[in-house]
Amino acid sequence: MTAFFFYGTLCHAPLLRVVLGRDVVARPARLPGHSVFWVEGRAFPMIVEGGSGAEGVLVTDMSFADIARLNFYEGGFAYETADVQVDADDGRTVTAQVYFPDPGKWTPGAPWQLDDWAARWGATVVATAHDAMELFGTGDPATIHARYPQMLTRGGARVRAARDGTEAEQRLRRRAGPGDVDVAQLRQVYANYFAVEESDLRFRRFDGTMSATVNRAVFVSGDAAVVLPYDPVRDRVLLIEQFRMGPHGRGDPQPWLIEAVAGRVDGGETPEEAAFREAREEANLELRELLPASHYYPSPAAKAEYLYTYVGLADLPDEAAGIGGVPGEAEDIRAHVVPFATLMELVDSGEANNAPLVILAYWLARNRDRLRAAAGA
Repeated sequence: MTAFFFYGTLCHAPLLRVVLGRDVVARPARLPGHSVFWVEGRAFPMIVEGGSGAEGVLVTDMSFADIARLNFYEGGFAYETADVQVDADDGRTVTAQVYFPDPGKWTPGAPWQLDDWAARWGATVVATAHDAMELFGTGDPATIHARYPQMLTRGGARVRAARDGTEAEQRLRRRAGPGDVDVAQLRQVYANYFAVEESDLRFRRFDGTMSATVNRAVFVSGDAAVVLPYDPVRDRVLLIEQFRMGPHGRGDPQPWLIEAVAGRVDGGETPEEAAFREAREEANLELRELLPASHYYPSPAAKAEYLYTYVGLADLPDEAAGIGGVPGEAEDIRAHVVPFATLMELVDSGEANNAPLVILAYWLARNRDRLRAAAGA
């Protein structure tokens, strides 16, 4: 058996349980002469030499199988193990292995606080670890790490789906229970920015029996936030225009679409935070307030995507129109500021031809008088 000292996210018992595939006894311990910091711009920490000591946990009964799982999970993050002398909570000095970052790979940021990480990232990272460890024995750690931001997006979607499914009102549809979906095999057949998964599964039929085993595929893209900026005083909306692969792939000769502001909900981010962020990135716009509209699956037969949609109250003078987008993400976005009446004309003519914008336009039409009255228009 080998001892390991963990100083960062693996001090979080639910995450360590997923990575190892079992429960272990983790005791408080300290590594003298070291300090722990957030990795700049990332959701995990790094350990460096110097300082009064790094607090963490010591696990002494790590098997070869445990170490193989650990190396698979940590390998993609450019960390390697080294032996150190750790002060255990019972007064002993124990030789243990510690994951140190590859020299020069990461830049230290603020001092690490496990509680802060757990509050914002814990549930999402645990869900993401489930996905990563499903690939143990078949996937490449470096490839997994390259997709880690996208995997965090999916992990956050899993956390929200579990919460939303528990809280959802069930007046008409079936309430699913244990054993109603039986997955025999899950395969990830494609993974890049998005992923495609295939499942061989059975599901509960309405007559109470289980279906035959069927093969089904799902396009995994994560959740997204969509916001239609509206100025109730000027009675204007802001629309964006950009090239879209969906219409291009369909063969549409007009692949530039008129849309609402939208973007993926990043791991560790709320849909509301994503909506405010996307308004800044795509339209250089600061929203005053978000008004929740409909939240829904746009294409549930084939996509795991879920949309959180909002109307965002904002000031929209003429100069709010212009060019936006994040250059590093190859975004080229044009913002249009148009009267509400023009928006509805675009919907009626079919020029506004994507579901989130159409649904938000009808939501705004239903609530517009109330919003204008509240604004004193």
